[in-house]
Amino acid sequence: MTTPWPPRRTARRPLGPRVAEPRDPVDPARIGRRTVRRQAKGMDAAAVMAALNDARFDARQASRHEDLAGDVRGPAELAEWERIEQLLAAAPTGTVYDPDTDLVVRAELEADAAAAAAREADLREAMRIAARADELQALRELGTLKQTEPRTGDEAARDELTRRAGGYVQADVDGWLAHALAAHLGHYREPAAREKAAGLLTRPVLAHAALLAELARLIPDSNVDQMAFAARLATTEPEASGALAAFLARVEGTQM
Repeated sequence: MTTPWPPRRTARRPLGPRVAEPRDPVDPARIGRRTVRRQAKGMDAAAVMAALNDARFDARQASRHEDLAGDVRGPAELAEWERIEQLLAAAPTGTVYDPDTDLVVRAELEADAAAAAAREADLREAMRIAARADELQALRELGTLKQTEPRTGDEAARDELTRRAGGYVQADVDGWLAHALAAHLGHYREPAAREKAAGLLTRPVLAHAALLAELARLIPDSNVDQMAFAARLATTEPEASGALAAFLARVEGTQM
């Protein structure tokens, strides 16, 4: 039995890019301060002063070398020794340095924890957006996107799909969001969500939604397919579309 050549391949939809977990950049000055704190732990004022004198000597030696002109760790270490020396000078006699009770260190740790929590939240949000973009992509491939109601965050998913497409406008997704905004579907039932959309969606999408809304008021029995021209007009002339929607709103107001 022979194997056919070339082997058959099945088409696979490309997956969206994986969301990389952010990493803290290397900070030599920060490393230097932490090194000093570990060394100073348990030292009294006299021991810290001796270490400070050594650091000052090292700083003078380093200043003679041009290749160390851009060094930030050395000056950071010197500054930290000076800070700890002043801290112990103001403390009762016999006090030893303990980074666990150092208010500066505790403040830094709290800031680090807050920053880490913010990065974790950003990562979770990026993963959620990527997953929703995958879902919308699957719905459009199944031809059921129009029957799907949008939910909070779909504006960001729309941006993610556009980014994946290399910046090309996703006309079907834009049209879907414009119709949902005009008809108050999904999370756009809430006035706050509609107001927020003004800062999240592009001008053509907003103009398309405004034009659809006014046309639907003028011709209540119309449907989206009959108003396909609105999308083309909003894409090519968003400012003119917005002006037309405002004009139609005034016309409707004079007829009431």
